[in-house]
Amino acid sequence: MDQSAWIDEHASGHVDIGGQQIPVISANTVVVGTGAAGFCAADRLVMQGQRDVVMVTDKRRAGASRNAGSDKQTYYKLTLAGAEPDSVREMAETLFSGGSMDGDIALAEAAWSPRAFFHLVESGVPFPHNASGEYVGYKTDHDPRQRATSVGPYTSKTMVECLEAKIDGYEIPVLDLCRVVDLVVSDGRAVGLLCVRLDVTQDAPSRFLLLRCTNLVYATGGPAGMYADSVYPNGQWGANGAALRAGVHGKNLTEWQFGLASIRPRWNVSGTYMQALPRFVSTNGDGNDAREFLTDFLPDYGDQLSRIFLKGYQWPFDVRKAPEGSSLIDLLVYAETKLRGRRVWLDFRSNPVREDFDASQLSEEAYAYLEATGVVQLGNSTPIERLQQMNRPAYTFYLERNPGVDLETDMLEVAVCAQHNNGGLEIDQWWHSNVEGFFPIGEAAGAHGVYRPGGAALNSGQVGATRAASWIAQVRREDPLEADAFADTARGVTERAVTLLDAAGQRAAEGTDTTDDLIKHIRRVMSDKAGVVRSKESVAQAREELSALWRDYEETIAADPGSRRSVSRLFLIRDILTSQFVYLHAMEHYVGTGGLSRGSVLYSDPDGDLPRLDASVVEPLPELFRMQLDAGALDDVIQVTSWDGEGEPTFAWRQRRPIPEQTEAFETTWRTYRENKNIG
Repeated sequence: MDQSAWIDEHASGHVDIGGQQIPVISANTVVVGTGAAGFCAADRLVMQGQRDVVMVTDKRRAGASRNAGSDKQTYYKLTLAGAEPDSVREMAETLFSGGSMDGDIALAEAAWSPRAFFHLVESGVPFPHNASGEYVGYKTDHDPRQRATSVGPYTSKTMVECLEAKIDGYEIPVLDLCRVVDLVVSDGRAVGLLCVRLDVTQDAPSRFLLLRCTNLVYATGGPAGMYADSVYPNGQWGANGAALRAGVHGKNLTEWQFGLASIRPRWNVSGTYMQALPRFVSTNGDGNDAREFLTDFLPDYGDQLSRIFLKGYQWPFDVRKAPEGSSLIDLLVYAETKLRGRRVWLDFRSNPVREDFDASQLSEEAYAYLEATGVVQLGNSTPIERLQQMNRPAYTFYLERNPGVDLETDMLEVAVCAQHNNGGLEIDQWWHSNVEGFFPIGEAAGAHGVYRPGGAALNSGQVGATRAASWIAQVRREDPLEADAFADTARGVTERAVTLLDAAGQRAAEGTDTTDDLIKHIRRVMSDKAGVVRSKESVAQAREELSALWRDYEETIAADPGSRRSVSRLFLIRDILTSQFVYLHAMEHYVGTGGLSRGSVLYSDPDGDLPRLDASVVEPLPELFRMQLDAGALDDVIQVTSWDGEGEPTFAWRQRRPIPEQTEAFETTWRTYRENKNIG
């Protein structure tokens, strides 16, 4: 059935705003987002007997889960193979040790990781096991065990597709091309959602849709639209701004993950791409004047190649590894692109530094790995030969992309890009926010600490979806707010949205559509002044500029109402600016209360130290790279953001919740479980 016809048939009523008859769809639970976390939540709700579910998304085939990955995209879970000891508590300690992570969330993610993992296995995700049925693993970054597993570069895509097939089998409605505009909140309780419809034209009875519900499961991903230099897939934008405007608290908003990624197409250049030891080449803007640049700062052949190798599984920029480790590579790429205005490329056609390849000069760790994979035995090989020896699909991946890149003949342009927001929206151990009935899951949720093991985000999304669904299915099955009361509550945010669209359309008719230029500009400001390298001064500059744009937005933006793209961008930019406004204030609070360089961010500090270089290096590193390391000073506290959508946000440091001590007897736990399934 056509989506408009379905909405007309299933609408429980309409709200009249400015002559528009806005349909209202009602359900116990609305799941926003069609990634791995969103589909998991819907599946879990049905499995637990709650079928009164509607899903809504801005673009069903977009999103990070379906379109992002890496050389060997990792899923992190409890050890399920071999003789190496592991335990729920030990995995929780690993997650907790990342700093600024709540212990109850760490314990929940560890305890339910097998449940989440085997749900994926039973759903059809082909995680590898040996002949005896052990689900083998490998060690990933920030991982003391071998808890990681993978189905290749498309692990999350496979998860999405398998879970989506189950939802299609249940015939759960999925409303596509509906962009989040605002949450509908009444007395601290989420009662619905306002979306702008991108599947209709301006001739439709309404460009908007209201959803009335008891529960909102928010699986919208991280605020990917904030940065220009981004490895988030095209079409992944996030919608944290709407939640923040509605009073949902933020948590650890300053904590991002950055890393080296190709620009066209967008993809992490982790794993084998680095272990193949490509040449790093810098060119001018036209692609000419090619030169290697790492040797200017890393003149020792073996040291340079060993650091490149380590970027394979130390892929995210880690400021602790910048002074004399692999993350100096990220800083040198950043300096070349941001400070010198040049372009950086990976060249797999010829060897770094010199024509021949001498594996004997590598670190013991790098040599052992390349010997085990047969690279050393190749002798005087090139990077492309090494890549194809270790992982030919990594070569064919780029060949098959759009635009395709043949690494045998072409260089691959890279930059240091935003990849994941470790912070997000505040949650408890059931992924319930401070706004009753609102459950952020996946990257939208602030589930992580400063550091996290590679692949922990995929596990977190599945565990969070399962726990949110469990809470909803057992204690939040009541009907939504009564129809008339909902209409009265929704009227304010809906009138504002209708007015914004009408006024922006009038300005476009009198002049020029400004949405495309503005979205490019605000994202560039964030990458240039509040990205992987930032300072107190640059953050303040970005905050001042973007705050002014945010405050004036509804009186200045011009958008063509006849263009679905422009209408989409109209509300998207509002959401991005909202997120930038709050996140930049969080960054200012962080540095203003003594926060130093930590995680994946270098806070430039004139009183700090520069990364160490070989004594023979003549050219100094940029002063911008002076830093003082946090050294875990704020690991036991969490930055919480509070805002009501007006004025400026406020911030507080709270103690992180410890890992719960589970010491009660089995019979006691059993009795409690029988009585309330241990909810709450």
